[in-house]
Amino acid sequence: MNCEQCGGPTTTARENFHYTASGLPNITLVGVQVTRCPKCGAFEVDIPRIEDLHRTIAKAVVTRPAPLTPAEIRFLRKWLGWSGVDFAAHMGVTPETVSRWETGNLGMGTAADRLLRLMVVNQAPVQDYSLEMLKAIDEKASTPFRLGVEADETGWHAVAA
Repeated sequence: MNCEQCGGPTTTARENFHYTASGLPNITLVGVQVTRCPKCGAFEVDIPRIEDLHRTIAKAVVTRPAPLTPAEIRFLRKWLGWSGVDFAAHMGVTPETVSRWETGNLGMGTAADRLLRLMVVNQAPVQDYSLEMLKAIDEKASTPFRLGVEADETGWHAVAA
């Protein structure tokens, strides 16, 4: 196969890929097929069942016991398919508040954080998700969240990164 950019030969291999297109800085797709051109550096990643991938990421984000980060809030809003204005209406806040949450200029309060998690769970039910998980969110936790995501014949699954 030849590169679409420069016409040079390409190589294809399974590798771990830092998936920044999600808008989250910490997502690694484990063992996906990547085609690279050593001549010009162009690459193409084969991501099967992308809707399932994003559902898996959303599930992992809403079930972790720490406050949502600005990037996670933005990802979840987009995953729900809402504009900033629509999201603000659902949350009962102004669009400016949503903007401040997503830029990190204003922290999302505990009640809003829980409401967003419940919206995501309601949109795409997550198995084994209880209100006890919401209560276990540590407001003082600041540990960075790293997530590996791997596909197999049954779908995408969170794995150690």
